[in-house]
Amino acid sequence: MNVCSEIINSLNSDIRGKNFYTALELERSGETILKLNTGNPATFGFPMPESVKNALISKLDNTLGYCDVRGMVAARNAILQYHRSKDITDFSLDDIFIGNGISEIASMVSTALLNPGDEVLVPMPCYSLWVNEILLRKAVPVFYKCDEENGWNPDTEHIKSLVNKKTKAIVIINPNNPTGALYSNNVLLEIAEIARQNKLVVLSDEIYDRLVFDGKKHTSFASLAKDIPVVTMNGLSKSHCLCGFRCGWLVISGPSGQRSLISEALLKLASIRLSANAIMQTIIPDALADTTYTERMLAKDGRLYEQRQATFEELDKLDCLSYVKNDGSFYVFPRIKPEYLEYADDKAFAHQLLLEKHILVVPGSGFAYDKPDHFRIVMLPQPDTLRKAVKEIGAFIQGKTCL
Repeated sequence: MNVCSEIINSLNSDIRGKNFYTALELERSGETILKLNTGNPATFGFPMPESVKNALISKLDNTLGYCDVRGMVAARNAILQYHRSKDITDFSLDDIFIGNGISEIASMVSTALLNPGDEVLVPMPCYSLWVNEILLRKAVPVFYKCDEENGWNPDTEHIKSLVNKKTKAIVIINPNNPTGALYSNNVLLEIAEIARQNKLVVLSDEIYDRLVFDGKKHTSFASLAKDIPVVTMNGLSKSHCLCGFRCGWLVISGPSGQRSLISEALLKLASIRLSANAIMQTIIPDALADTTYTERMLAKDGRLYEQRQATFEELDKLDCLSYVKNDGSFYVFPRIKPEYLEYADDKAFAHQLLLEKHILVVPGSGFAYDKPDHFRIVMLPQPDTLRKAVKEIGAFIQGKTCL
């Protein structure tokens, strides 16, 4: 008898999959592995913001007990003000729920909304969390194309062709993981119209909304679709380099009737869970007030800006790869040109790259991408480290020794 659930076999997490555990084995044997597989800034020396450190010290005594199941009122007030500053107006304090990272938030949302057999439109490529959460509810992820030739924006004509009576919701990830694309307002408006006409709930993952380069501006989906039920998700893991705090939240906006139904369902789930981690909730007001920390990383002499530039400069030197510059997040999703494809698939490529060059990347198929020629680079190491890594990857693809 198999003691495990059958659904376990359908789940996938290449970010911490077989290659990740192979990398750990190599490290135990004394090898040094450059892990470009996960967006975890602390691993690469990004410090805790002083604003957060000070808040922890001064408010620690407030974290000993269970708190409001939705989240601490002070934290939710700060979240409310933040999202209203992004022109999301049709929600209240009771429509905000704080969770232990977007991972828990996604679990709660999918449990609240999905029945077995429901279909959910998700981007391709897509961060694996969303696909797995849909599968765990015995619902069906249906992949819509994001167009590499159009800056990895969603293909709205393809989205339209996929909608049917079973379609319940659509997921958007903006800025996107793994491509780093910042979606255009025109595309967001087109998605809003599709959702409006087909009575879909929109699940908008905006965790990277403060990590946008080159003076560009992120637009919250809900600000463009105030007549549609939208669940906007965000957190501090990336913008304030606090992945280990597991700090995420959601805001439900849209028509009051649908909004209240979703809120009531989430309240039941939050009550079962008791409360999210109290320590991380105490720092939310101070972190959201601290815009300087993130802005410094993105400025021309900031770490994220310089690391991004170093990666692009080295990628531009390689004939074997093409890529689309990311406008947000700290990922880039290069394509191996057809004449250099020598492996059976992208998984084999990533595995051999790890064994030969000791560089760990996630193949495109780890993000449900249907072509075997892409992989994601996490641009978090120091610029010199990234330069060397990109050179090594290019040399590996071209079968050369990197000098």
